[in-house]
This record gives sequence, structure tokens and C-alpha cells, in this order.
Amino acid sequence: MKIKFQLHIITSFIVAAGFLTGCSKNPVTGKKELIFMSQEKEIALGAESHPSVVATMGIYDDKNLQAFINEKGKAMTKISHRPDLPYQFFIVDSPVVNAFAVPGGYVYFTRGIMAHFNNEAEFAGVLGHEIGHITARHSARQQTSQILGQVGLMAGMVLSETVRGLADQSQQALGLLMLSYSRDHETESDKIGVEYSSKIGYDAHQMADFFGTLKKLSEKSGQSIPTFQSTHPDPGDRMNKVEKLATQYQTEHPAKYNVNRDTYLRKIDGIVYGEDPKQGFVENNVFYHPELRLQFPVPSGWQYENTPIQFQMAAKDGKSMMMFMMAEGKSLEAAAQATVKNYSLQVLENTKTTINGNPAIVMVSKQVAQSENGQAQAQSAESTIQVATWLIQYGGNIYAMHGVSAAGNFDSSLNQFRSVAQGFKSVSDQNILSRKPDRIRVKSVQRDGTLRDALKDNGQQDNRLDELAIINGMDLGEKVTKGMLIKTLGK
Repeated sequence: MKIKFQLHIITSFIVAAGFLTGCSKNPVTGKKELIFMSQEKEIALGAESHPSVVATMGIYDDKNLQAFINEKGKAMTKISHRPDLPYQFFIVDSPVVNAFAVPGGYVYFTRGIMAHFNNEAEFAGVLGHEIGHITARHSARQQTSQILGQVGLMAGMVLSETVRGLADQSQQALGLLMLSYSRDHETESDKIGVEYSSKIGYDAHQMADFFGTLKKLSEKSGQSIPTFQSTHPDPGDRMNKVEKLATQYQTEHPAKYNVNRDTYLRKIDGIVYGEDPKQGFVENNVFYHPELRLQFPVPSGWQYENTPIQFQMAAKDGKSMMMFMMAEGKSLEAAAQATVKNYSLQVLENTKTTINGNPAIVMVSKQVAQSENGQAQAQSAESTIQVATWLIQYGGNIYAMHGVSAAGNFDSSLNQFRSVAQGFKSVSDQNILSRKPDRIRVKSVQRDGTLRDALKDNGQQDNRLDELAIINGMDLGEKVTKGMLIKTLGK
């Protein structure tokens, strides 16, 4: 959660609009297909989605690394099947190992995945894979299948698009942007990734090696599966298939194919790794935000996600959830009015109070479901959503904390919501306020030996050696030589 907040409700894409364009030839396969999305619609959807991606994840500010992905992206799109699209490439400020593309030419890499690449060829393979989703029109083909199958995209709880995302542990907020392609589409994009990265001079065998890194990440105890592979085929199988595709391509097109390990490692030297404390972090069941100098408790066992828009958390059973964000309005009263209007709330209780010395308004409301013509609809107890809202004035800003549950569970959840809200207070601990992120620090190996030796020589902690082996795309027992570059972690 960055210091630059905005009340931006992420609207999900209902990709059922658009005009029937009839049978058209797929630029990659050459086959005629029934597509409901025109190229103009693809471009428009990409432009519409970009602000939501930025608001949700933020842009990572590294001009040199941005120039690098722009250069390689431009080179690759020139040799692609759809060179006329207005491609744009971005590094988003997320520690998750992920890359994704949206219709119309928008391609995104997280700083997390950039930190895990170990050479330019690995990056180029994934770049080719993502551009392949665009050139093969996978989003348009997926959308057509959804329309023809009458897939309902908008079922579920309704407080706002944001809350709907939280109900699924915040996965839906970008779920329709980062379209979940079929396994056939993923396999097709892997093949395109081999072709495109090879055509601009890179060794696609390295793309296969990166799937090995993804496999290790997914197998690492206690670590979430990277979203880059969460709806994809098994990374071990992909590694083997891409290895064969790369060998086949290079056999048919003999040439020198580059890896460029050292040049890439120098480009990412200093990149932020993992969570960035200045955006907020959780420690010992407390959320801290050093730049905003605030804190509040996180219930034990609750899952949470921190984004530039908001901090959100939910009980594992999914029956209750909370959101913390910047409120709209310059006064508590204006913020209350905006909250009621934006979320279609019917206020049941409204009280002025103070929370740890900070002026606040507390509201208990229920959401009013509305029909398409704007008329209120009758709701059952099971479908009624109740909301407890705390609007808190602190540090020149007004913050909103919402506790949400179905009406049947609201009374049992209210004490938990209240405990969190009343725990909102300032932070003065310098250990919290001065917390620095981990960064990738590229070092030269001091002597021949193993990766473990080299990491220990550079003062790396024993409890992070397995993690560092994955980051380096190696095993701890693998041989390294004096002068070789490796990744370490430092402040």
C-alpha cells in the first residue's frame, strides 16, 4: 500500500461486449476462427485495463531496466505475427513472480520475476510467451468461448468490484485482466516464445531452464505457487517440452544464440526483492505503514494482500473480510456521504467517536442491491451484505476501514472488526519507520568452490541459502568459479 492512494474501484471486465466480426484468420495458426472481438476492441480493452493494473500493482521505477524491456520488446514485436499493434511494456511493483499480457499489446513483468531471471535469454523466452498470447489472439478466443458457453463472470457478493475480489482472497481483482488461458493456449505460447526469442538471437534453452526455476519455487515449502504458473501446465513438463522445441528450432536454423548472463545480472543489481516495507508490511500480526506512520492489528490466521490501492484481509473460511484504504472527501462527514453513495449503503447506525485520539465516524450499514434500472431489490438474509465502517482522520488524511460479511454472520464478526479498527494508531518505533527492503546485490565469486561456499563468503544467512539458490537458478552444491557473478541479498 503506497503513500499515493486513490479511491479507485477496480471494475472487472465483462468481456461480453464487442461486435461479431465473423470468421477471421488467426495470424499465428493461419486457421479461420469465429471471433467476437475485433482488433479495435482488443486495443480498447488494453487501454481500459492499464489504469487498473497500475492502480493495483504500481509501476516499478527503474529507467535503465525499463529501457531494456522496451528495446527487446520493440525488437520482438517487429518479427511477430502482429507487428502493427501498439505494444507497450511495463515493470510493475510487485514481489510476485509473474508476467502477463492483456489484449491490444500491453505486456507486464513484475519486479519479482525480473529478480528471478538469470540472463537475457530467460527474459526473452518469457517475453515471447506473453507476446504470443497477444499475437495468437488468446484473449479474443477465450472470450468467444466464454460467450458461446454463456459463462457467468459476475456471480458472487456485491459490495464493490474490490470486495468481490476479496471474497476470493483478492484474486478476481485482476483475474479478468490476466486471463486464465487454456493449457492448449499456454503450450502454443511456449512454442511462440521459443520462435520469437530465437528470432531476435537468444538461446531458447534458457527459457526451459527458467521453468526449472518456477518448479523449484512451487516446490519450496511454505512458499506460494507463482501466479505465472498457477493456471498453467506443470512447469516440469513445460521445461522438457521447451527444451525439445529449442533443440528442434536451432537444428533447423543453425546460428549463434546468445545468453548474456553477466549483462543481465548487472542490469538488475539493486532491484528490490520481496516486500517493500515503505509500502506497508505485516509483522507479528500487525500491519505497519512506515511512510504513513500508522498501524493496526491483523487477526491471527487471516490471509491478507497489500496493494497500492488498499490493504485487504479475510478469514480463511471466507465469511468475513476487512479493507483499509484512503477515503474520499476532505472531511469525515464528506467521506461518510461518499462511502454511502459509492457502495449503495443503507445506514443503520451512525456515531461520532475517537480512536486513540483520532476523530472518527462509525457506521453500520447494509448494502442495497439494485436492479439494472436503479431500483432497490428485495434481498434474503443470506444475500444481504452488512458493513461496519470506521472513517478515521489522522495525519492530514481520512482513512476508511470496512468490515464486511453476510448478514447472518455479521453479529459474530462485529467484535473482530471492532478490535481491528480500535487498534488503529500511530507508529513511533524507529525500527519500523526506518525499515529497508532487501535488494539483489550482484557479487563476484571470490574463489573456486560451490554456490554454498560463495554465498557464505558473502555473508548470506544460513536460513536463506535455499532461497538464494533458487534466485540464482542453481543448486547449492553446484560448482562456481572465481570471478563468476552471483546474486546475493543486501539492504
